Amino acid sequence: MSASPLFEVRDLRVAFGRNGTYAEAVRGISLHVDPGEVLGIVGESGSGKSVGMLAALGLQPEGARVTGSVRFDGRELVGLPRRELRKLRGSRIAMIFQDPLSSLNPVMTVGEQIIEAVRLHNPDMSRHAAADRARDLLALVAIPQPDRRLAQYPHEFSGGMRQRVMIAMAVANDPDLLIADEPTTALDVTVQAQIMEVLAELQARLKLGLILITHDLGVLAGHADRVAVVYAGQVVEQAGVDDLFARPGHPYTRGLIASIPDMTVQNDRLFSIDGTPPALGQLPAGCAFHPRCIAAGEICRREAPSMREEGGHAAACHFAFAPSETIA
Repeated sequence: MSASPLFEVRDLRVAFGRNGTYAEAVRGISLHVDPGEVLGIVGESGSGKSVGMLAALGLQPEGARVTGSVRFDGRELVGLPRRELRKLRGSRIAMIFQDPLSSLNPVMTVGEQIIEAVRLHNPDMSRHAAADRARDLLALVAIPQPDRRLAQYPHEFSGGMRQRVMIAMAVANDPDLLIADEPTTALDVTVQAQIMEVLAELQARLKLGLILITHDLGVLAGHADRVAVVYAGQVVEQAGVDDLFARPGHPYTRGLIASIPDMTVQNDRLFSIDGTPPALGQLPAGCAFHPRCIAAGEICRREAPSMREEGGHAAACHFAFAPSETIA
């Protein structure tokens, strides 16, 4: 960890309430991203990974309760006035959302939307200069014939091309941090690889701090520097990507890795982790993962584990790094 992280989250908690009763969807996430680093955040749907990052940027739903600390370039974001947050979002911090079709305005051309994003944070820039910038951005993300494409509407683009447009808008104002929330969702394997290649090239070229949020550890294998594994609203493991795959310390991480299809082995069925994640507000006692864990002991049912660290590799498991059954 560098002396001064670009983005640092400490004990972030996000709770949703009704009739005065609150349930935590994010239960104390802590992580950091250094300048120019790629952090992967992985977990099943409903684990809290997207909610946590949205809340970190002040994009939580109305009525949600957010506590903890989120610091960007040394500046505290939790409690920052909305006007100040808006100045940061889209300029120094940018986000690529899960579904580009619902994120893009269907009644505005792609060019108009990119121009709007550019001029919002550069009010002195002329429309002509912003149009030139929009054209350059489409070329940057490898969209062919950018002049013609600027005049088209989102529905005239394929899913992969819409995602490229979202990436172009995200980097329009040269941000320092880019958060990509499930950037390959609903895309076929070939297009997924193309989108990840575009992100990797942009990250290297622009020296961005990049957070990749996904449910697929395989997506992160060749792209992330470090990985944070999230389960039931908490980070249960953090490590360098190579170390994580070589010696996963948490049974949940081992299950996720085992779920990655191995094309060199012929199996009758793919591996999956038994059970489902706990419902919001209905967490089991002890370790939240113990009802699904094949290695759970009595202590797991009784006490929540603390994070144990070994050589820069941390895991929240009572039996972290101890020899255990192979999950396969």
